[in-house]
Amino acid sequence: MRFATKALIVGLALSAGMAIAKEGVKDPTVKARMDLMDTISQNTKVIGDMAGGKSAFDASAAAAAKAALMAAAAEIPAKFETEADDPVSEARPDIWMNMEGFASKAKDLETAATAIDVSSLEAVKAGIGAIGGACKACHTDFRAKK
Repeated sequence: MRFATKALIVGLALSAGMAIAKEGVKDPTVKARMDLMDTISQNTKVIGDMAGGKSAFDASAAAAAKAALMAAAAEIPAKFETEADDPVSEARPDIWMNMEGFASKAKDLETAATAIDVSSLEAVKAGIGAIGGACKACHTDFRAKK
């Protein structure tokens, strides 16, 4: 299985868990972070479904998803500036103990989102692995498993 396919599968699996976890969140700071991650998940899914053949390639939808990913990734560090917790949060305390590393991982996602060429299906397939890899790398280090 190609890296891009594996990264896409991991990214979609991680995002599926996020939708379930968001129910019942009480802290508004945590809710805002989860909403941001949901935006990332939804837009990664748009591009990932195209790359994986689950939906037809649509250059304008891919471009819109790319723009949303870039914007959301750029917001990650600010959304996590305030340490806040909620029983349903999956954010590990390591984020605030290593904010520089966390911000670097967010930048990696922003870089991958900026770099993906959404002008053709082949280009989307070539670039989705970097997005999935950036998500996985951050979740491995900074997201609790629940």
